[in-house]
Amino acid sequence: MRTVAGRSSLVVAALAAALALGACGGGSTQDAHAPTGRFRVSIATASFPAAQTLAQHTRLVIAVRNDSARTIPNVSVTICNVTCRWPAPTGEGTSVAAFAEYLNMPGLANHSRPVWIVDQPPGACGYSCQNGGAGSAFTADANTWALGALRPGGTATFTWHVTAVAPGRHVVAWEVAGDIYGKAKAVLADGSIPHGTFTVNIASSPALTHVNDAGQVVSGQ
Repeated sequence: MRTVAGRSSLVVAALAAALALGACGGGSTQDAHAPTGRFRVSIATASFPAAQTLAQHTRLVIAVRNDSARTIPNVSVTICNVTCRWPAPTGEGTSVAAFAEYLNMPGLANHSRPVWIVDQPPGACGYSCQNGGAGSAFTADANTWALGALRPGGTATFTWHVTAVAPGRHVVAWEVAGDIYGKAKAVLADGSIPHGTFTVNIASSPALTHVNDAGQVVSGQ
């Protein structure tokens, strides 16, 4: 797994949104009483198959363990295109939707081109998830999912069930935060922000499948 340096646009976007809300309401911002500080974590799992095929169902899994002595307010993961550093080049970072790439064509209202379809996002799969929505862990930041407070010693597992829909070589970046405001910072033992990338090659031909005697769809002839 190749890592990238820098901070996610999550922090900048969340702070800007909080300030805007405070200005509109004339009172304190939403993050006025949010816990601050650095929370030590470790990445127990970071996996996504490097070789995939069109229409293949796979999982991207990020498991975050709280190694600090305090509860992390709202552990979250942001999914980016190529890199999560800020500022990112045009078409990278969170300028496109999660699990998408930049479609460079003039006149488009939305330059996001899906590379994977999210079949099931992290969090409990309630009404939204069951009807193709973003799921219970989705946040106001379109590329970020949060699983709530994480007690010392606990592990939060983010799992995206996805289906590949665009062939080629693609890079998916991810970054962990302690909340959605940027006040609670998740850090590794060396003080760096937990982040990384997956380089995935999606073959242009879907995998061969068949229905076995038990009525299950399996790979192979």
